[in-house]
Amino acid sequence: MKIPFSPPDISESEINEVINVLRSGWITTGPKTKEFERIIAEFIGTEKCVCLNSQTACAEMTLRALCVGDGDEVITTAYTYTASASVICHVGATPVFVDVQKDNYEMDYDALESAITEKTKVIIPVDLGGVPCDYDRIFEIVERKKNLFRPSNEIQKAFGRIIVMADTAHAFGAKRLGKMIGSVADFSCFSFHAVKNLTTAEGGAVTWKNIQGIDNEYLYRKYMLLSLHGQNKDALSKTRSGAWEYDIEGTYYKCNMTDISAAVGIKQFERYPQMLARRKEIIQKYDEALRAVGIETLEHYSDTYESSGHLYLTRIPGITAGQRNEIIEKMSENNVACNVHYKPLPMLTAYKKLGFDINDFPNAYRRFENEITLPLHTCLTDEMVDYVIKNYLAIVKEYI
Repeated sequence: MKIPFSPPDISESEINEVINVLRSGWITTGPKTKEFERIIAEFIGTEKCVCLNSQTACAEMTLRALCVGDGDEVITTAYTYTASASVICHVGATPVFVDVQKDNYEMDYDALESAITEKTKVIIPVDLGGVPCDYDRIFEIVERKKNLFRPSNEIQKAFGRIIVMADTAHAFGAKRLGKMIGSVADFSCFSFHAVKNLTTAEGGAVTWKNIQGIDNEYLYRKYMLLSLHGQNKDALSKTRSGAWEYDIEGTYYKCNMTDISAAVGIKQFERYPQMLARRKEIIQKYDEALRAVGIETLEHYSDTYESSGHLYLTRIPGITAGQRNEIIEKMSENNVACNVHYKPLPMLTAYKKLGFDINDFPNAYRRFENEITLPLHTCLTDEMVDYVIKNYLAIVKEYI
């Protein structure tokens, strides 16, 4: 038996929808993309949604829409993928990292509060593995620090405080206190990459809560300009009779979603409730088997939140990073692909060059050194799940 880590779950429905789009004669941004945006906004409970070609593009265009740049600081966690932080650098702002909690993958909220300065414009919390952050705590902190906030433009003035732009790449379909993730933070940026719960091959979406004094149509149009060269008409609008003429309102970027991608997403969405339910079943099977022998696992479901069940993170107490790697190699020898989420950013060359040192983030390192992520996806059968559990327990018992 061979268990891949995270293959896309593609059915004939998605394949047929892509064929229909290819035959339609319209394959770039058009009616399917707009339909997908409407579906997501309705699902999340927001008035608007923008679909682009990645979560990274959504996050960067949001920072640009907020006019965050040179001289500004943006805070995020040291325990995340590079996309959470690279967008800060893309816009010319300064990334500020905070450590995670000793017993949790979430950022240390006390450290977050201490890191806020007069230069702080945005906080980027990360819903790791699909588990929502403590947004109540985050908003309490930004309210307490309102006196430090120095807005530099009209949209920042409309907020009157630090803006919470969540990295919800893993969390499409998650809930906190009954609210869909995507309607909790000020802005939420989702990923539909090939390994995500719901995929468009490559793609992403951003949703936002209504902002008093800022028209949603204005903000939507701003995203459209930023993501399509600053052009004031999209390609579909230009094809209408006599409507060829356009203007370029700024020297902006190119990161729109195509109708081919949106078609995949629309059909994926039709199956998504069942996909989320299956992920929960697998998580429960893993939890029951692994926790009994002392393996620590990410808490996906609680009284306050419901995860999207994106990643199954485990930790083996007491082992070294070298032993962790040995376990992953032994699992591979048994045809089970595992992974690690994540190598903390201060350990990576790009962030070392910016002056970050992993020694300043001891909790992040401790959580990383003995973390192993098991396969979790909807192509897994019960037999496959049992095979993963059997092999993992047999190998790990040598180290516990």
